[in-house]
Amino acid sequence: MSDMDHASIQGKMPVESVLLHLAQLRGDEQIVISNQSSARLWPRLSCHRLDFNYNPSTMGGAIPFAVGLALAQPEREVVVLSGDGSLLMSLGCLVTVVASGVTNLSVVLLDNRVYEVTGGQKTPASESDVDYAGLASAAGFPSVSRFADLGELQSRSEEIIAARGPRFLWLEVGPTPRDVFQDKHAPIAERLSSFQAAIRRGERR
Repeated sequence: MSDMDHASIQGKMPVESVLLHLAQLRGDEQIVISNQSSARLWPRLSCHRLDFNYNPSTMGGAIPFAVGLALAQPEREVVVLSGDGSLLMSLGCLVTVVASGVTNLSVVLLDNRVYEVTGGQKTPASESDVDYAGLASAAGFPSVSRFADLGELQSRSEEIIAARGPRFLWLEVGPTPRDVFQDKHAPIAERLSSFQAAIRRGERR
């Protein structure tokens, strides 16, 4: 039974508030993969051993990466934050998620209708009514939700995260503050090494 939520789309949620809410919800053994814009903003809101801020990254690569982690870490929940520009680069990954059989994965789409990291250019979907929820449902996701109201998201997110996965959350958000793109981060090889070590420590418990 698909969990479709057609919330009002008159406005957009502040992306900082959305990500802060998700950070407050996360469990201690939950893996969170961020990329592109979210990989800049998430480190300001969360500093957790199982965060992997996947940037620089191949656009469209974060969801397949998260599928691999969900398969390799079946006892952990995996959340992947993807921009709409990145998802458009690899829509077939939605089919891959379902075909993999993973149930411990949540795909969170942060839809602001621009290629934010490269300067805010419009995406091919910027001026059209692309139904990402419909695409996810057609791919076979058993839990699909759409939100543009922060209060509705906050009131229903625990229920949605508890549903059997894989889950697809389409969140309509505003722009990322430009100053976050000036933040400095450790090299990706260093971040990856720390992330791998955190996973291994958990496996030895």
